[in-house]
Amino acid sequence: MDELGRESDGVEDEWLAVPGELDPGGIDTILPKRRARTWATVLEARRLPCRLIHVGDGWQLEVPASCLEAAQEELRLFERENRHWPPPLPPRQPLADNALSSLCVLVLLATFHNVTLLDIDLLGHHPVDWSALGNAYAGKIRNGEWWRTVTALTLHADWLHLLGNLAIGAVFVVRLCRLLGSGLAWSLVLLSGLLGNGLNALLQPYHHQAVGSSTALFGVVGLLASLSLMHYRQALWRRWPVPVAAAAGLLALLGSGGERTDLGAHLLGFVFGMILGAAAGAVLERHERPRGWADVLLSLAAAGVVLISWLAALLAGA
Repeated sequence: MDELGRESDGVEDEWLAVPGELDPGGIDTILPKRRARTWATVLEARRLPCRLIHVGDGWQLEVPASCLEAAQEELRLFERENRHWPPPLPPRQPLADNALSSLCVLVLLATFHNVTLLDIDLLGHHPVDWSALGNAYAGKIRNGEWWRTVTALTLHADWLHLLGNLAIGAVFVVRLCRLLGSGLAWSLVLLSGLLGNGLNALLQPYHHQAVGSSTALFGVVGLLASLSLMHYRQALWRRWPVPVAAAAGLLALLGSGGERTDLGAHLLGFVFGMILGAAAGAVLERHERPRGWADVLLSLAAAGVVLISWLAALLAGA
């Protein structure tokens, strides 16, 4: 036999095994290792002497004969209070079948990057300098050029910057769109990105400039983190490190590379994503996600904000 634990001090006393049923006349005293260790911890917390004995394929929890009744009572109280713990996991969330439409938006983003490389004459610009008109120029945003908080999300410094965002973003965006529906998901992604760029402009020096959709990508991570934490909040203590680790990994991949990327905007995008995700999760607990025409209208609204922002940029710079 292998012996673990500690014995009581003082007068010698006969040691008796605690029955697994916790009944005074219980016979089966062989316990699984996990239960035996848990029960031993409970008794030690109540200052009741105990020891664990390894017997064959199981364990016995032994206490002095004079403490057996008290030990059983403490263990009965413990089992009664923890009868339904941990709580069962909630049912899996139904997912929308919209992966293709979500990926099409990313293809449009790549297509727009190609457009910005062409010499295009448009609305008095010969040619259009897309980066100058649409980057997140902190001072100009503070001076009222609000559209830059949106247009900067559609610009990228180069192909490497774009492909990094698309490759990683596809995984997270498709998941978010399947959870919330395309319209609501893209609306929240856009909102987290523009809010992140907007607040970052207030905190950065006047001449600070940045481009890239990674601010919105960090918003996606924040949205997914909040939605996951709310859905599995009964097991929150085991899940909270996951979104933190995801954000840290993305920061290592995207947050510090390139002269036009912006660490502050990335962090703020993540924070606003967390906030918006918590709000969306609270609403969706009482109502279904938008479907049909509601989903279509939200999609059109998000696209409309991008188009109006670029139109404002072109007209202001003409």
